[in-house]
Amino acid sequence: MVNVLIVAQENDTAKRLQSGLESKGFNCSMASTREKVTEQVAKRAPDLVVVEMNGLASQALVQELSRSMGRKKHTPIVALANEDMLAKSDVYPGVDDFVCKPYDARELALRARRLLKNGNGGSEVIRCGSLTVDLAKCEVTVGDKLVELTFKEYELLKFLAQDRGRVFTREVLLNHVWGYDYYGGDRTVDVHVRRLRSKLESSGHTFIETVRNIGYRFKKDASSH
Repeated sequence: MVNVLIVAQENDTAKRLQSGLESKGFNCSMASTREKVTEQVAKRAPDLVVVEMNGLASQALVQELSRSMGRKKHTPIVALANEDMLAKSDVYPGVDDFVCKPYDARELALRARRLLKNGNGGSEVIRCGSLTVDLAKCEVTVGDKLVELTFKEYELLKFLAQDRGRVFTREVLLNHVWGYDYYGGDRTVDVHVRRLRSKLESSGHTFIETVRNIGYRFKKDASSH
């Protein structure tokens, strides 16, 4: 059974959502404080997390969840948001999908199953051409060769590779990998991308593309030059 952690205030709306998901076969728990979230993540190892977005505190929590859970495996995070938030969805790194108010348990259940099925959260291995990222072992290989990466290089690669083809600005990458409290500039991202390329693409493959005046993306179909 799929374990779902709902991060929201314990009100009637959240309880109806929990009841609706449980009727669809999900095993749900709820947490309304950061302390309870940490406790539930450690205790239950959720397969999917649903977070009600209600301001900067929620954004910071998503960042923290994404980083902490991603060290073992990528656990999908679905945000419960209003329409205004959807217009800014690109500034919520770590969120895999959105469900708009008013929340519908049937829609959320369908999105959850899609995320868990398509490998965005269910698989612990990301493969693209000759590149393999083993999320369980935190190992990266190109062909049969193990590639030695620093922690930040690995986190940056993992974030890009988990959403192939999507363009991320330097600011989004900086916020996701280094955190909102990091005071370094955008050049930090450029330096790490350059190091990643030198380690991954020496064998004649292209994995990370520069999108001029915007940022970077992981090539959707990595191939040889």
